Amino acid sequence: MGFQPSMTWHTEGIHPVAPAQWRQLDGLMSVCWDAEGATGAHAYYRSPNPRIVIFFNDVSASIRMSNRQGGIGKDDRPLTRAIYVPAGMPMWTQFIASHRFSHLDLHLHEDRLLRFLAPSVGSSVARTILRRPVEIQDIGPIEPLARMIADEVVHPSRHPVYAESLVGAVAAALLDIPADSGEKGADGRITKAQMKRLLSAIEGKSDFRMSVADMADTVGLSESWFSTAFRQTTGKTPLQWQLSKRIERAQNLLVSTSLSVADVAAQLGFSDQAHLTKVFRQVTGETPAAWRRAQLLQYR
Repeated sequence: MGFQPSMTWHTEGIHPVAPAQWRQLDGLMSVCWDAEGATGAHAYYRSPNPRIVIFFNDVSASIRMSNRQGGIGKDDRPLTRAIYVPAGMPMWTQFIASHRFSHLDLHLHEDRLLRFLAPSVGSSVARTILRRPVEIQDIGPIEPLARMIADEVVHPSRHPVYAESLVGAVAAALLDIPADSGEKGADGRITKAQMKRLLSAIEGKSDFRMSVADMADTVGLSESWFSTAFRQTTGKTPLQWQLSKRIERAQNLLVSTSLSVADVAAQLGFSDQAHLTKVFRQVTGETPAAWRRAQLLQYR
């Protein structure tokens, strides 16, 4: 069985003028319907799934919306022609004039959107994007895409992947994706700002350890893209660079604390003292104990 959207909703004074038509796809459901509302008609919607709504006619002069209970008449705003409603966000609407409208509802599973966005921007950035509501009045190229989806809902004629690709294009055009999300530097390298974020993140870990996936998320890149760009930038793989930072931290602990080598190894996530000693020697050419003695003698 495919994706079954869930939504709590209540309407009063809003009536369909034709039967709703829908099509179930991979991780989403597309619904087309025409309706009309009388002056004073109102509605409430809340779904655990993200939702995109695209109107095929202007509704801004007739319908007001708010995301706060009791907000209509206080902090409401015009309902725009395209909106993205994040999972769990409530929405109240009210007609200030009678109006007939036609629109496309796209009910989406959040995991489906994450799978679509994460390869390009990283899963952490993708989750941030999906938490940001979007409302736009000038829908530009979104309208013809939405009409093509509606045609496939009403008169299916192609493989589902066609309609699913169109929904992906609508999401990419509508969602608030920063222009520099997932981008490397102009020369294909990690930018200085990204390296600064990464260094700050790894220094915030007590053991200076992060997975490559977490490092990629921190700078807003897919894991494969990040690994390639990182090696081109630093000459090291992400894990080699991380290991060098852990050894730098070990050196700092050895000269600034009285911790034993075994304690330093445990704090930095090495399996034991022998493991730290082996890696330390590979990086510095000396054992931790010998390096510590040399440093202490130097500053006496």
